[in-house]
Amino acid sequence: MDLFLSLERKFKAASDKEVSKQQEAYLRHHFKCYGIKSPERRMLYKELIKAAKRQAKIDWQLLDKCWQSDYREYHHFVLDYLLAMSQFITYNDCSRLEFYARHQQWWDSIDVLTKVFGNLSLKDDKVMNLLSEWSLDQDFWMRRLAIEHQLGFKEKTNTDILSLFILRNTGSQEFFINKAIGWALRDYSKYNKVWVKDFISNHYDELSTLSIREGSKYL
Repeated sequence: MDLFLSLERKFKAASDKEVSKQQEAYLRHHFKCYGIKSPERRMLYKELIKAAKRQAKIDWQLLDKCWQSDYREYHHFVLDYLLAMSQFITYNDCSRLEFYARHQQWWDSIDVLTKVFGNLSLKDDKVMNLLSEWSLDQDFWMRRLAIEHQLGFKEKTNTDILSLFILRNTGSQEFFINKAIGWALRDYSKYNKVWVKDFISNHYDELSTLSIREGSKYL
């Protein structure tokens, strides 16, 4: 059975032109959309992902084909699939994952791939070498991924890395970078308010107004 064609049939059957217009406008027309809201979309491929878990093997051929599509629903399927199959992802898969991160870029896909790489970094120290390189990348989406990769880490957060990646990106005029810095600080402040408060105080003149506002939300 061709799983891509199966997905295609399901997506087309569930498409909604009005929702499609809204979604494409929200994504600034970077992608096409069938117009399927997230809960319904996830239900369409729920069993497919369950089957993949039982097989304990990632179908990279399917994922690659989906990522090549112009329709955002396929990209979201790939992202949901990767999160569900994270236990089967290894360092050897990083080149494929990097390809996904560098293509079909927008904040919604980058922020999920951030979780994928973050989870992997806890299992394999070699991933940190990649993230360190990306924190200086010319592509600001890759820098965003690096800055945010410790979201949700709580006590596992490496504050030296958090500080380093943020300070490598201060002075940026890019909204998505300054937002990422703020989110990274805000997230860690839920676990360690003192560290974040001190960091913002010590680097107040270097941080953007947006980063400070976002980072201070829970202080």
